[in-house]
Amino acid sequence: MRGLLKLAGKYACATPDGRGAERGRCFDFRPLKWLVLAAGCSLLNAAAAQSAVTPAIAPPAAAAPPDDGQWTMPAKNYASTRYSELADINEDNVKNLQVAFTFSTGVNKGQEAAPLVVGNTMYIVTPFPNIVYALDLSKPGAPMKWKYEPNPEPAAQGVACCDVVNRGAVFADGRLFFNTLDGHTIALDAATGQPVWNAHVGNINIGETITMAPLVVKGKVLVGNSGGEMGVRGWVKALDAGDGHVVWTAYGTGPDKDVLIGPDFKPHYDMDRGKDLGVTTWPPEAWKIGGGNMWGWISYDPDLNLIYHGTGNPGPWNPDLRPGDNKWTSGIFARDPDTGAAKWFYQWSPHDLHDYDGINEQILLDMNWQGKPRKVLVRPERNGYLYILDRTTGEVLSATPYGAVNSSKGVDLKTGRLIENPDKKTGTGKVIRDICPTASGLKDWQPSAFSPKTGLLYIPHNNLCMDEEGLEVNYIAGTPYVGMNVRMIPGPGGNRGAFTAWDIAAAKPAWSLKENFPVWSGAVVTAGNVVFYGTMEGWFKAVSARTGELLWQFKTSSGIIGQPVTYRGPDGHQYVAILSGVGGWAGAIVSGDLDPRDATAALGFVNAMKDLKNATTAGGTLYVFRLP
Repeated sequence: MRGLLKLAGKYACATPDGRGAERGRCFDFRPLKWLVLAAGCSLLNAAAAQSAVTPAIAPPAAAAPPDDGQWTMPAKNYASTRYSELADINEDNVKNLQVAFTFSTGVNKGQEAAPLVVGNTMYIVTPFPNIVYALDLSKPGAPMKWKYEPNPEPAAQGVACCDVVNRGAVFADGRLFFNTLDGHTIALDAATGQPVWNAHVGNINIGETITMAPLVVKGKVLVGNSGGEMGVRGWVKALDAGDGHVVWTAYGTGPDKDVLIGPDFKPHYDMDRGKDLGVTTWPPEAWKIGGGNMWGWISYDPDLNLIYHGTGNPGPWNPDLRPGDNKWTSGIFARDPDTGAAKWFYQWSPHDLHDYDGINEQILLDMNWQGKPRKVLVRPERNGYLYILDRTTGEVLSATPYGAVNSSKGVDLKTGRLIENPDKKTGTGKVIRDICPTASGLKDWQPSAFSPKTGLLYIPHNNLCMDEEGLEVNYIAGTPYVGMNVRMIPGPGGNRGAFTAWDIAAAKPAWSLKENFPVWSGAVVTAGNVVFYGTMEGWFKAVSARTGELLWQFKTSSGIIGQPVTYRGPDGHQYVAILSGVGGWAGAIVSGDLDPRDATAALGFVNAMKDLKNATTAGGTLYVFRLP
């Protein structure tokens, strides 16, 4: 082992400032005290794989039932593992994957949706205009069974913050539920494509849109809104799955009655306790236009009967304009799905300085923690920390950086509070440089995957930093309400993305792969010990879940920002599917045809992506693969 460590020191080659100089594909972030080992270092990877096997960590059975070969929701199950028990495709034979069929969506915008597979049918949802397609998997080439065109309001495109994406549908009880950009939630008969109900829940006139994938829990369709950059007040609504009427609404700001905070609300930390904090932690009336939107992911624990959802950034971005902790933004709620009543809350980033929305995925796991069994929630957060929380109480058990972080100095586990770095605190008229991570976070919406076979969490993420300058801004309904100049730049080492396998038990990475651009796609991992993800150049990759070794790759027609899935087809064989089509916030320079000379375009992301137009073009194609 000593020889391996010596080899690691030779090839990791950290520079004196700890940022790391690349030698092959291994690098060392010494200030973060973790060693990242990529596929080129086979001996080190093999050693890491041996220590990474922790089968005692597993999702709760009620939230992750046995795999039936279908894929009925983007996260695979309520625990949000994105893990498939299918193993026909494995480390040895994945190199033989070939295209089974393709399908053009006819929409060349950012394709972030996860395809769904129910029985013999695949369902996909496009970006605006949010067309739903049903494909017949029982026939050669998977011809179209039906399509549904909701015809959303064209004006919705003008108030969408970061491309006109849609993150997919969900299937339940013979119906397909999805959202449209202009604020509708729609239920379709999954067999025929005929609409069952259409609920108008958002208002584009104030800048409100919907991009998230809904989740169905106990006969309720859970939906949240987008629009934090427009001063939209965030909410989560539960719609009756039968007829679409609103059962409850929980806001992300405002008085306790609006947030559905009552006598059963028991946050773990003092900073989250008090009367009407959603009002008193804001300047007068500012909570009404304060953000806290819910455009990301929701998980559900049937045993505890709790849903978990994050809340987005406070508005505007300039923190000088909103003194206070700005409850209940940039945090996470546990709620009763029947009533919406809040049970606990934890704020990842109080008085969020850098647009660190708290909407990322949360993976529900059961594990031993310091010798005791704990029900935990694992969250690779936008502010750069991999959190492990007790999901019954909201207590932070661990918070460890999983990449380059200098905007804060850690998390105080006693108080739960993020420790700000005063040197990176931005404000009006201040230009603060080299803030890591950037506004898009160390990881944005792109979802991770967890394998109970390896005990590893597979995290697609960014490696970006930024310069920020706070500006004065006034609120006008339906217009940008940001108050910040941003210019994003590549992070330490020059690579703009990474794909990291995180050992949850050891609280450190097992291996990590550098990517030129941000890894803006989701991940899926299988019992065959294969992990799939895509790159913004358009490569769809399969790597070893144990070592990170590249096993197979296929060049698609456009950059990939979608969510891969795997399923058992009608013929009994395992398939893998991905939507290709660059866009989203990271790829807006291509999907929006933005000028690379404008460093502040797309809220500063264009400056870090000037060369993306030279690497890929816009697209919108479904690719499905299988073994010969």
